[in-house]
Amino acid sequence: MSIDVTLDLQVSAEHREELINTLEAILPDTRAYKGCQSVVVTSNDDDPLNIVLLEKWDVRADHESYIAWRTERGDLEKLGALLTAPPASKYLTTVDV
Repeated sequence: MSIDVTLDLQVSAEHREELINTLEAILPDTRAYKGCQSVVVTSNDDDPLNIVLLEKWDVRADHESYIAWRTERGDLEKLGALLTAPPASKYLTTVDV
């Protein structure tokens, strides 16, 4: 069963466009990474400085491997410099009801 991941980002007004451009540049590699099924970038209608990535991965371990790879490359540090708060991730499993 696949796993959903949310990545909640809070960006400053002066860095919002740079964050969007950075995501546009790096997400092709994310989507090609082993286990990534999809990544959708959304903007909170009530707070446009809140960007939320909706991700679907084959298994959690694939996402964790991906995060380790991004960390090693220094990509997460660069993204973090654009944010006003630490990013918040959640792993979500579908509940059959």
